[in-house]
Amino acid sequence: MTTSTVTATPAAREPKAATASDPNRLRRRRRLTQWGFVAPAVVFMLLFFGYPLVRNVVMSFQHYTPKTFFTGESPFNGTDNWSNVFQDALFGKALWHTLVFTAGSLLGQFCIGLALAVFFNRRFPLNGVLRSLILLPWLVPMVVSGVVWRRILDQDTGVLNTFLDTVGLGSGHTPWLTSPDMALLSVILVNIWIGIPFNMVILYGGLQEIPKELHEAAALDGASAWRTFRSVTLPMLKPVVTVVLVLGFMSTVKILDLILALTDGGPADATQTLGTLTYQNSFVQLDFGAGAVVGNVLILISAVFAVFYLRANRTEGK
Repeated sequence: MTTSTVTATPAAREPKAATASDPNRLRRRRRLTQWGFVAPAVVFMLLFFGYPLVRNVVMSFQHYTPKTFFTGESPFNGTDNWSNVFQDALFGKALWHTLVFTAGSLLGQFCIGLALAVFFNRRFPLNGVLRSLILLPWLVPMVVSGVVWRRILDQDTGVLNTFLDTVGLGSGHTPWLTSPDMALLSVILVNIWIGIPFNMVILYGGLQEIPKELHEAAALDGASAWRTFRSVTLPMLKPVVTVVLVLGFMSTVKILDLILALTDGGPADATQTLGTLTYQNSFVQLDFGAGAVVGNVLILISAVFAVFYLRANRTEGK
């Protein structure tokens, strides 16, 4: 009995050792599988986002000119590019115009988009057709919209001035895009027109997710339509509102093509923003170092709001 017991003990322990190693093997396989799915996205981000970002930061500390493309020489000049850009009065104007343009566009797009989303949230004939038509400004390329609106807002031959003159609401020669006092407002209004469909679609989807029972309960309690909207609809819509505003900010703050098509940053730099200033420095004045500085400022502003977006989502999820 003693011999059989001794020989059976190692055999009995072998399955236990094998069983103990199985969870570790499974865990390693799962990790490898997870990294296998994540690796392509990581490589893509590093190649197409990480490298350009690092290269742009490095370029902002270099004397980078068209000559560099032929000689390969781009000597470091310390913080000269940064100091030159920050001391330029145009940078301050462009920063202010960017803030005004972004705030005005977001406010107009969100308010009108929310009003339309609430309007289309109820059933009525041709609901789907009208919603489809409102999407058209969002589907048209930005440059095409800019060119069309430039013709509409033309001081002498524009459709808008002709219409206002016909109905007796204007002189027929309002300088929408040629007056420094009106150009930025005109660009903001055009951008609001372009961004309304995006806000409406996202907010409409959020309204569809709100349980109808909540509105019915509020109606039974005698709450007015405004009280129901303020106390029920808006709180339930808060996560969607956060997404709309943050994504809208990140797409609006860097707009370039629309402003170039409408005013090219003029008149008298009245519509010059950080996006157009980056373009002017890099591709008009061919000062790539200064252009990289302004581009890095834009990236930093967008990164701050991206962090805000992530923190807001994390807070909502708790």
